[in-house]
Amino acid sequence: MLTIRPANQKDLSTITEIYNEAIQNTTASFDTQPKTMREQKTWFTHHDARHPVLVAEEDRAVVGWASLSKWSDRCAYSDTAEVSLYIRADCRGRGIGRKLLTALIEAGEKAGLHTLIARIVSENTPSLSLFKSEGFENAGVMREVGRKFGKLLDVCILQKIYRASSSEKRLLVSGKGFEPAS
Repeated sequence: MLTIRPANQKDLSTITEIYNEAIQNTTASFDTQPKTMREQKTWFTHHDARHPVLVAEEDRAVVGWASLSKWSDRCAYSDTAEVSLYIRADCRGRGIGRKLLTALIEAGEKAGLHTLIARIVSENTPSLSLFKSEGFENAGVMREVGRKFGKLLDVCILQKIYRASSSEKRLLVSGKGFEPAS
């Protein structure tokens, strides 16, 4: 049985293993050097209730993780977060990523975020399909911005905007003088 839960410090070694495998063998991450436990501990401390790290656990083993990270340190971006999602190599294609992404989207909404951003290399069609099926829309393509495994790579920017509540729409209309998108 698969369980999605908040990550804790004990999960960091497995999170790091999963991420390092992706660094070394895929273009899902543009990191090129494996992460150390020290780096990952620092990374983990930058997450909080508004920017959670979740893990997927199966038979008491972590088989995937997902996180929301600050999009930018600039204050105007405080309601925007970036999505990261990684699944253990031998567990990919089993729907674990969809369950993690669904839980992460719900966590972002509960945290009061407005926009989620995903940067996905254009050759990663399974991830692009997954995110689009969960309501992410194309926001653009950055051409040839990364080089990995001897190839120049394009990155697709996808975003999901949470629907504003009725009171937020009224505030936007009265406070800014424009009509909200429907």
